[in-house]
Amino acid sequence: QVQLVESGGGLVQTGGSLRLSCAASGRTFTVYGTAWFRQPPGKEREFVARIHRSAGDTYYADSVKGRFTISRDNAQNTVLLEMNNLTPEDAAVYYCASTTLAIGGGTRADRYQSWGRGTQVPVSS
Repeated sequence: QVQLVESGGGLVQTGGSLRLSCAASGRTFTVYGTAWFRQPPGKEREFVARIHRSAGDTYYADSVKGRFTISRDNAQNTVLLEMNNLTPEDAAVYYCASTTLAIGGGTRADRYQSWGRGTQVPVSS
C-alpha cells in the first residue's frame, strides 16, 4: 500500500502562483507513475499532469500546459506541482494519485490505485 498526502493548497489571486506537494509513504518502490487530478466545484474530476518514474517523463492537460510544472524528488518520495498564472478556472480540489502499472496511468483516473485526500485551491478574481 502507498499513502499519499497533499499539501500547499490555499487561496491565491488571479495571476498568482502556488506549489503543491504530494508526499508518498509505504511501498513507494512499487510506484511507477504519479499524477495530479483536480475537481472544480460542481464538475467532474479531471486530469492535470503526470510524471513517470522512468526518466521523469511528463504529460500535461492542454488547459495547464505552459503554466504548470510537475516534478519529483525521488530521495524525498515527493511529487511537486508548480502552478503559475492561475485563473479562476483553476480553482478546484487537487488530488495526488499514484499507480503501480509499469506503463504508468496516463490520464485515466481508474489506472491509479492510491489517492490522497486532496488540497483545496480557491482562486480569487
